[in-house]
Amino acid sequence: MSLSVPLVWSDAHRLHEPGGEIWVGVRTPGTEVPGRADTIRKALLAAGAPVVPAEPHDDACLAAVHDAALLRFLAGAWEAWEAAALPHDPGQDRVVPYVFPLPGLMNGRAPLEPTATWARTGAYCFDTMTLIGPGTWEAARGAADAALTAADLVSGGAPAAYACCRPPGHHVTRTVYGGSCYLNNAAVAAERLRGHGADRVAIVDVDAHHGNGAQEIFWERADVFTGSVHVDPATGWFPHFLGTAGERGEGEGRGANLNVPLPPGAGDGEWLRAVAEVAQAARNNGAEALVLALGVDAAGGDPESPLAVSRSGYREAGRIVGAHGLPTVVVQEGGYDLAAIGDLVLAALEGLEEGLHA
Repeated sequence: MSLSVPLVWSDAHRLHEPGGEIWVGVRTPGTEVPGRADTIRKALLAAGAPVVPAEPHDDACLAAVHDAALLRFLAGAWEAWEAAALPHDPGQDRVVPYVFPLPGLMNGRAPLEPTATWARTGAYCFDTMTLIGPGTWEAARGAADAALTAADLVSGGAPAAYACCRPPGHHVTRTVYGGSCYLNNAAVAAERLRGHGADRVAIVDVDAHHGNGAQEIFWERADVFTGSVHVDPATGWFPHFLGTAGERGEGEGRGANLNVPLPPGAGDGEWLRAVAEVAQAARNNGAEALVLALGVDAAGGDPESPLAVSRSGYREAGRIVGAHGLPTVVVQEGGYDLAAIGDLVLAALEGLEEGLHA
């Protein structure tokens, strides 16, 4: 079977080399590396997928789901860090926060915009592991353009399109970034689909970790349903503070968010039932188009999660989603086992194609 789902690609992803992660104060090797996207591309090309270059899009597409202050910070963070000579003194070669304006510090008041470059990062980043280097903004911008291009293809009549987004994006909210993510590619794609005429859109996130970013961006909206299948954060997994089944949205968005947290060790059976539940809920919410946030880190053997989904599980998940017959933008999220990532993505896309054409 030759894969006909187009692969939307940006070479800009290689400009982002995170240089590791700072976890509990220790700098460790990073897992969100350029080889992730290159390995996926190799697998999909071998399966016959046509390649479509990511097209540049206006910044207004990003501003539709992100605050202008966050975008300004990300666009200039490395240059400001370098201008402050921080790579030389104290010798930190990546942008990393060290102080955070938490609500308990401010007693409800709005924080000052810090004067010091080294303090400003904490106003926009919620962890210490999401480092910014000299090419990070360009790579994140390329990933968003890939998601937007895929949305354009689907809005133009393609049944599905796959955006090989790197860095990933599903942990980014309207105002803050983190979780190895800088721009919320899935949210950007969903808003683009709406701009092209889909009254209601759904994001179905099957990454091993909660899709907290889209949840918060669309928390009070009914026109974008958000659903996430992930390892239960209450068992000690990122993003730790949210992702429970009781989070259903507020205001007009009440009921338009669904989380299905799973216990560590959950495999194909539990995971596929959860995927089917979220996909059906998206359809019940009236979705006319779909964004599949495809993380493949729920696979057994992935170093970043305790779930145990198989290759056949990913293929079946693709079928389940595709069987609803909705135009679908697939946006790459996690997946950190370089020996398996390409084949897992291919399996999901093969299943999606089968479901759409059944």
